[in-house]
Amino acid sequence: MLAGRGWWFVQEKVLLGLPMLGAAGAAAVLLAGPRLLAARRGRGDGRSAGAVVSMLTAGYAALAGLVVTFLVGYPLTLSTALITISLVCAGALLTARAVTAPGRNTADEDLAQAPKARRAISRRRLIAWTGGAFVVTATGAGSGLSFLPAAESVTLGGGRGRSSRAALSVADLRGARSPAPGGAVRRHVLTAKEATVRLPSGREIDAWTYNGEVPGPAITATQGDLIEVRLRNADISDGVTLHWHGYDVPCGEDGAPGVTQMTVRPGEDFVYRFRADQVGTYWYHTHHASHLGVHKGLYGTLVVGPRDARRADEHSAAEHLDLTLPVHTFNGTVTIAGRDGQTAHPTPPGTPTRLRLINTDSDPHRIVLAGTPFRVTAVDGRDLNQPGEVSNVGLHLPAGGRYDLVFLMPDTPVALVVDDDRDGGLRLRPHGDAPGDAHIEDTSNLPELDLLRYGAPAAVPFDIRDADRHFTMVLDRGVALVDGQPTYAHTVNGRGHPSIPDQLVVDGDLVRFTVVNRSLETHPWHLHGHPVLILSRDGTPSTGSPLWVDTFDVRPGETWEVAFRATNPGIWMNHCHNLPHAHQGMMLRLHYDGVTTPFAGAHGGSAGHAH
Repeated sequence: MLAGRGWWFVQEKVLLGLPMLGAAGAAAVLLAGPRLLAARRGRGDGRSAGAVVSMLTAGYAALAGLVVTFLVGYPLTLSTALITISLVCAGALLTARAVTAPGRNTADEDLAQAPKARRAISRRRLIAWTGGAFVVTATGAGSGLSFLPAAESVTLGGGRGRSSRAALSVADLRGARSPAPGGAVRRHVLTAKEATVRLPSGREIDAWTYNGEVPGPAITATQGDLIEVRLRNADISDGVTLHWHGYDVPCGEDGAPGVTQMTVRPGEDFVYRFRADQVGTYWYHTHHASHLGVHKGLYGTLVVGPRDARRADEHSAAEHLDLTLPVHTFNGTVTIAGRDGQTAHPTPPGTPTRLRLINTDSDPHRIVLAGTPFRVTAVDGRDLNQPGEVSNVGLHLPAGGRYDLVFLMPDTPVALVVDDDRDGGLRLRPHGDAPGDAHIEDTSNLPELDLLRYGAPAAVPFDIRDADRHFTMVLDRGVALVDGQPTYAHTVNGRGHPSIPDQLVVDGDLVRFTVVNRSLETHPWHLHGHPVLILSRDGTPSTGSPLWVDTFDVRPGETWEVAFRATNPGIWMNHCHNLPHAHQGMMLRLHYDGVTTPFAGAHGGSAGHAH
């Protein structure tokens, strides 16, 4: 069954686990088998030190194969094989010593003086010393190999290697300084600071905030506007940045500390500028120690509306209800509310309604819109092609992902249910403040909408058969170095950040990713600076609307194929958006040939700032 899922799932079992168990098992059969058969036939008691050692060694080999899968995983390396085999041999030697040690009595001492006994003892000592030397040598060699850096600092994905082109610094890859013709300049100042905030439930919490608010100020713009945001850090001692999640800004505006800028420390500031060319629903958050900062409140929403009048009727808030709804969990309580904190909205029947759902958590959420048919018109800010009307379905919203749901308000209440909690979520009432909601049925058994089969097919801008590079990322758990420290990490191809080689691309390359999840946890995969086109899941092609996303959930045992055109030069983070997983090693970089960074230090940054 595992082999049917791909070589990634069985490599260490086929190349190490089964051969090691086969050899130990064969030895057990040869040494213990004849004596056990003789005992069965009444010609002995079956006792033999060699038989005991061989059978227990087979057990050690079986256990070692299981441990390798859980502690090391993919890929199988020479260091892993050496250490594992040496530990099994060490177990065999210790067992042999335990079951063959002579007793401390006179008879044993007399026996030890006999020439035959002395020769047997000498042989045992020779075997013990030889085996011990092998164990020490193999363990030392394997341990040394495991801590060596990667042979190459980059992987090529089958494309050409580094060129001698002149270096381009990410510090020079900054955004536009003026809006498009007819556009406006949207200026904001965001001050990161600690504050006590009140949740929609009325509970007060200590949070990290932008401008004392959670979520931070909503940033809105019209296509072609210039967005200018000055980030100030008042008192967040860990430091902050702003990352524009899913928005394809120039690399110098991306907010990745230690890569595109230095961390903004208390008393410092940094100005971000970029043109709002992408229409849709997005969000922003800190990317420094984001596993802590985002959870504690350093996030906000970004919505860009269209300038094209022909699409205005789909997006305009005029005579429409347009709600931006970040979903966030504080201390185990899921909140979903707009800027006003309301969880109930009077909505006249017939009102065109758009709900912009943003998952700001590190885990997926299950969303159900009960009480009305609806369309999923956009995923991760990108419109779908001919999305059909659906009802009585669940939506799987990945960490960092966004869905735009559109419908006409019926003359009965509508409920947005999160994680099948019928008492929480959002309520839309057609008759103002009329008391009472419609009864909400249990939503846990509703089928999940498969977005890979939703909407109508359409042409895509490239032929994937012409891919210039193909990178495979196998996601797992294992012992690895993370920021120089050995830990039980979340790994990519057996390594943890920053030891994972960069993925090298050239401007204009067509790039294909294969993302394989060997672990027991879901990994929402997120590439900065580029939307990716979903090609397939578990070998089954996407057949619905072309699905362009910036975050996609790879569940345990799944294999996803995605592709994109490398047209945004820079050095880009490529990581799991379960932010604790990224912090624990599951993060690497997509590196354009010829691009460098002057910002020293691993992701997470060191002190300093740039303007």
